[in-house]
Amino acid sequence: MRAVVAEDLALLRDGIVRLLTAHGVEVVDAVGTGPLLVDALARHVFDVAVVDVRLPPSFTDEGLRAAIAARARTPGLPVLVLSQHVEPLYARDLLADGSGGIGYLLKDRVMDVGRFVEAVRTVAAGGTAIDPEVIAQLLAPRTRDDPLHRLTAREAEVLALMAEGRTNAGIAARMAVSQKAVSKHSASIFDKLGLAPGEDDNRRVLAVLAYLEHRG
Repeated sequence: MRAVVAEDLALLRDGIVRLLTAHGVEVVDAVGTGPLLVDALARHVFDVAVVDVRLPPSFTDEGLRAAIAARARTPGLPVLVLSQHVEPLYARDLLADGSGGIGYLLKDRVMDVGRFVEAVRTVAAGGTAIDPEVIAQLLAPRTRDDPLHRLTAREAEVLALMAEGRTNAGIAARMAVSQKAVSKHSASIFDKLGLAPGEDDNRRVLAVLAYLEHRG
């Protein structure tokens, strides 16, 4: 697996590079500014980009904008975004085209090596990995006209774990239920959110997108 890393803090950038390298990921470039990220994303062939949302020179959303622009050029390009704070809007922006691997993690998660590497691999494989803290904020009190209001507590839990990028097997293990029960809950979620029958992978992405759209 090949990766591009963008992080303005040199110590954290070097730490991420060392961590990924130690787990068999080849880091083809590691940059610290928005313009350098734009160049790296255009110049290299890679499987996943690990990108800080805020990069110099603007320190606003330069990293995010570079990632979205790269996905516009290469639809489905896997991007794992790192952010200091929970900003659900960024997650919605990334999921907007509904294709390819997408991840949104708080920077603190890098310290949990196992979880971070798992998220990188999930996104590189085309999956979705959304930080549990983002999910917690998205689970704000719901209004009656919110389609998520129709979900049961159990279904909401399944959708939250789905948004973290977990497979049905992973959700079943986390909730201590059978995979058949998870499949049943998932089908109910898709139905209540008005997602027509089709490929389950696509409906999972659309369900997570609906989740974020109605929680931002």
